[in-house]
Amino acid sequence: MQAVTVLSTSGKGTITNSNGEYQIDVAEKDSIWFSYLNKPTVKFPVLKIANPFGFDISLKVTVPVLKEVTVKPRDYRQDSIANRETYAKIFNYQKPKLKAVTPAYGAAAGFDLDEIVNAFRFKRNKSIQSFQKRLLEQERDKSVQHRFNKGLVVRLTGLKDAELDSFMTIFRPPYFFVMNAAEYDFQKYIKDSYERFKKGLGPLVAFKPEDEEEFF
Repeated sequence: MQAVTVLSTSGKGTITNSNGEYQIDVAEKDSIWFSYLNKPTVKFPVLKIANPFGFDISLKVTVPVLKEVTVKPRDYRQDSIANRETYAKIFNYQKPKLKAVTPAYGAAAGFDLDEIVNAFRFKRNKSIQSFQKRLLEQERDKSVQHRFNKGLVVRLTGLKDAELDSFMTIFRPPYFFVMNAAEYDFQKYIKDSYERFKKGLGPLVAFKPEDEEEFF
């Protein structure tokens, strides 16, 4: 057995190699013992070992049998919904605004005290907004990866290995195009991009930065 710990009462130790072999220097008054998965054996006095150059023992290892596990492929839409539910408060967060409180009979009009307190919690608000932005960016990245995936690109272009990786990076479309392009237009974009890729050309400047901002 590999990776079995061998220890002596003098403080020396070693582990077994891939063939279950080990070597350890011991004195006649020492005892040695073995440990595997934090389960030690009894101690064996060196003086009682008949052949110190080939002392072998056997270990009983219990291997737990797990119940059958069914592995299902990841579902992009379910993952997205689950992420939205987990971080619902962050996704739905809006910058605090002062709200007028409807006064009771005879009382003066005022503002919501909780909103006033939250409006001045700058550090907290900035942190939540930053986290919200990061979550939205991650969600959009996954949306692009889901549609602009290697399986589709390979089917349409036949690219492989390093060339495929380069194509996926150079011609990765922006989020707004991925979410709004019809299937025909989307596949045409990949095919047209492949023709440019073969010629050593970069992507066409067909997307305006201001278009992307509309979806942030």
